[in-house]
Amino acid sequence: MERLTTATFVKIYWWKLLGALLVLYSILAGLLVKVPLLPIVEESIRNVFFHVCMWFAMIAVFINALVNSILYLSKPDIKYDRNAVESVHVGVFFGVLGLITGMVWAKATWGAYWVNDPKLNGAAVCMLAYLAYLVLRSASPNQILKARLSAVYNIFAFVILIVFVIILPRIADGSLHPGSGGESPFAVAKMQGHMYAVFFPAFIGWILMAFWLVDIRVRINKSNEEMKNEPI
Repeated sequence: MERLTTATFVKIYWWKLLGALLVLYSILAGLLVKVPLLPIVEESIRNVFFHVCMWFAMIAVFINALVNSILYLSKPDIKYDRNAVESVHVGVFFGVLGLITGMVWAKATWGAYWVNDPKLNGAAVCMLAYLAYLVLRSASPNQILKARLSAVYNIFAFVILIVFVIILPRIADGSLHPGSGGESPFAVAKMQGHMYAVFFPAFIGWILMAFWLVDIRVRINKSNEEMKNEPI
């Protein structure tokens, strides 16, 4: 019985434990690993292990929200709506973390927390679009109507993400942000082999942590709904 319990625990939580370990490793290694001392950027280059990976985690859960919204429109089921909205909550959280770490990096390299740049402005538009999604959900007391409108808007919000964060900055000229004008987003980091040994675990770890948060929020949401529906 004990072996079965242990096996069940590992089966359910292995990816969560892996995510926690990878994030812990990436934080420690990210602060200690040797990095190239580039002009202006200097030690702030370590932010590539945090800022970039947090944005990837944001995009991953926004994709999850998009998929669940499409599933809800094709087959209305409250579980899809629940997964979508909680994914957006977590995505916005990681988006804010990405903005904060990006602003710290910008201050170190550009001398200001925010500059008039296509990538930064696009990120701000993206966050506003998803915040509007959360506001939209509170606009209607009707659960079915709210879920349907939210699903449609979520698709629209993801299109905004693709256009303003990925497409427009890539074709923009004169942008300070790496990855613009066709440049590789890792050009500024001049990533070396030993840095990838930190970056890829951080990339995977932060994404797993994001989905862990989604899982927690979904279970809390489901529990609250069940409590509301219980007879008094």
